Amino acid sequence: MFFDLHDGGERTVLVQIAIDGGRHEPDLGEFIELVRSAGGDPTSIIRGSRRVPMAKYFIGQGKLDEIKEEVDRVEADLVVFNHVLSPSQERNLEAYLCCRVIARTGLILDIFAQRARTHEGKLQVELAQLKHISTRLIRGWTHLERQKGGIGLRGPGETQLETDRRLLRERVSTIESRLDKVRQQRAQNRRARQRAEVPLVSLVGYTNAGKSTLFNTWSESIVYAADQLFATLDPTLARVEIDGLGEVVIADTVGFIADLPHTLVQAFRATLEETLNASLLIHVIDVAADDREFLKSEVESVLEEIGAGDIPQLLVYNKIDLLEREPRMTRDSDGRPDTVSVSAKSGAGLELLRMAIGERLAGNFFNACIELTPSQGKLRAALYELGAVKSEEWLEAGGSALNVHLPEADWTRLKTRYSF
Repeated sequence: MFFDLHDGGERTVLVQIAIDGGRHEPDLGEFIELVRSAGGDPTSIIRGSRRVPMAKYFIGQGKLDEIKEEVDRVEADLVVFNHVLSPSQERNLEAYLCCRVIARTGLILDIFAQRARTHEGKLQVELAQLKHISTRLIRGWTHLERQKGGIGLRGPGETQLETDRRLLRERVSTIESRLDKVRQQRAQNRRARQRAEVPLVSLVGYTNAGKSTLFNTWSESIVYAADQLFATLDPTLARVEIDGLGEVVIADTVGFIADLPHTLVQAFRATLEETLNASLLIHVIDVAADDREFLKSEVESVLEEIGAGDIPQLLVYNKIDLLEREPRMTRDSDGRPDTVSVSAKSGAGLELLRMAIGERLAGNFFNACIELTPSQGKLRAALYELGAVKSEEWLEAGGSALNVHLPEADWTRLKTRYSF
């Protein structure tokens, strides 16, 4: 990795400012949990309000002095702003506060760096880090801005800063090339699934909504799941059986968050492609969260941003055990399941979820038991070639009864081709 991870436990001062009269104040509880997830030790929280941010420090002089006093009092190692800071604002704040300063984007990047486990995940995190740091290189090289000069010191005409930027661009190009290979491999796997007509169901939702726990309980897999933000970074696939539908592939994906940095959206494009190619999105919502409607809208906003806004969704309200509610399923005006209430932890309501998924996807498939005469051997062979025959029973008259499952489009083509 391009950056070394800290050992955790850094004494941290948190800063959150309500902009424009508080209408744009981020969630303080989520901010504290983000810092803890990164390994920080929140010692103080500085809050305030401004109509608009200041260009030099983001905050005013009075609030800046207050933060400085608190940093000195608690001997803080780090100050974290729950906002997006420009590179110049970070440099100015560090110079004034005499300690490291990072913004919300840098905090999320650090968490991602700790959570990435697979080679692909580490590449994606490093790519996001490099793109983020490319505008912040100057802070470490202010003493080496000029080109080397003098006898024996004349170099290639690059400052140290220019050399680092060139090396950074080369590293970014290398990582993007490797991720392109990952995307090609994923595309090949998707084409294989599409040829076999296996539907892909993708779990999406706000971070810590319980997607990985649901994935584990449903598929009997062992994916890392914890009560923390961004426990999952690497996509995981599993095959499950749905009654009346057959085999379905489910994908556990990275959780979304408010103000998700664009560098992360771009870097995790290979991962998000599992969402873009899904037949159905299972939008997992923490029903016990006080602001669940806001979190739901944030996820839908990110789905729109990545181009997945038109994919059919099934809303799954998770963690009903925390509210002592019973599992239930609701239907829309057309009679299709639109919400299911479950507990991924206890498994309550998973049968309703399987039923809802089966109903939502069944409209795209033909499932029936058909009887063929001996003269329909070509049709029988075509059904086997498509992998559509689930079972077959021979009849006394010489024909056979086939239990078939295949896409409606393929069934329509077969009926046209063999005129039956």
